[in-house]
Amino acid sequence: MIGGLAAFCLAASPLQAGELSAMAGESINLGRFHGVVYYTSEHDGYRVVATITDDEAGSPVRFSSTLAEGQSAAISVPGKEGKLGSILEISRSGAKITLTEVGSTHNHVGSPEL
Repeated sequence: MIGGLAAFCLAASPLQAGELSAMAGESINLGRFHGVVYYTSEHDGYRVVATITDDEAGSPVRFSSTLAEGQSAAISVPGKEGKLGSILEISRSGAKITLTEVGSTHNHVGSPEL
């Protein structure tokens, strides 16, 4: 399975941020996490699928969401210890799906303050 993901990543074009085309895989880079994202048009919206893997662990994880007009979803990944993580926002506007790296997340250890 990892070999298949690697082959798909090599075939997909790299993505910094921008518009995604239907059925065209785009490479994504979120710090130590790398993978591909694509979408298909379904009867209830655009189904977006992202498969990412951690450079260190190598186990792939798949994220899937169906977006209606005006909806968005986010993929948040942790950074290495002591480093900030990354967030990729996936938005639908009309017939367009846009990918934007929106910033970084803090790695929280321990109990949150209430």
